[in-house]
Amino acid sequence: MLRAPLPLVSALLVAGLLAACSTTTDDKTAGWSPNRIHSEAKDEMNSGAYDKAIPLLEKLEGRAAGTPLAQQAQLDKAYAHYKAGEKAQAIATLDRFMKLHPASPALDYALYLKGLVNFNDNLGLFSFISRQDLSERDQKAAKDSFESFSELATRFPDSRYAQDARQRMTYIVNSLAQYEVHVARYYFQRGAYVAAISRAQVALADYQGVPALEEALYILIQSYDALGMTQLRDDARRVMDTSYPQSAYLRGDVKGKSDPWWKVW
Repeated sequence: MLRAPLPLVSALLVAGLLAACSTTTDDKTAGWSPNRIHSEAKDEMNSGAYDKAIPLLEKLEGRAAGTPLAQQAQLDKAYAHYKAGEKAQAIATLDRFMKLHPASPALDYALYLKGLVNFNDNLGLFSFISRQDLSERDQKAAKDSFESFSELATRFPDSRYAQDARQRMTYIVNSLAQYEVHVARYYFQRGAYVAAISRAQVALADYQGVPALEEALYILIQSYDALGMTQLRDDARRVMDTSYPQSAYLRGDVKGKSDPWWKVW
């Protein structure tokens, strides 16, 4: 069996190591200006290649540190993470941006994007297939989204994003009320009438003027009736008659869900 001379083996090993190092340290952006990196990153984002845009934006953030372009890179990176479905990274990037640049003229956009990340996360990627509405999902993301939109609308009432934020806040409030009613309905259908009453009362106490309250009152009436609490049942019925005189629930016309009221996005 032939063996390669030791000097040859050593040379081959060194050549292999050098080749490996050259492939791992090769940086195609080494000679690029910050503006070119930004342009290339925007091209990748426009083509939907967010995974390629993110490392470019990270390089730009370092190369242009202390400039408005670096701030823009942070916001673009947050957006790229959001579009790539990377919620945690998007939120972390936005939180870092707001901490480092509390007086930035783009702070309203950062708040809007943070609200949007949680808003769309709460909607769920496949909700349109399962027909699962937002009220049937965990509500933490909805509340976080509402807080971001509320801060935006309060601090920057004239922002170009403020009107859309207010509309989404209305949607979220409706959703949170509907969530309580969804839980109340769940308990009622299983004969847990005390629990159903409790959740219906939460909706009625915490939310005003939202569509879900009609069903909350109906569940309250039905639950009191099932428990034989006639005085409370009649009190709730009087409120229902006053607030919703044409209620389909009282007429018995509610036969199930079709497309829900909240389906806007």
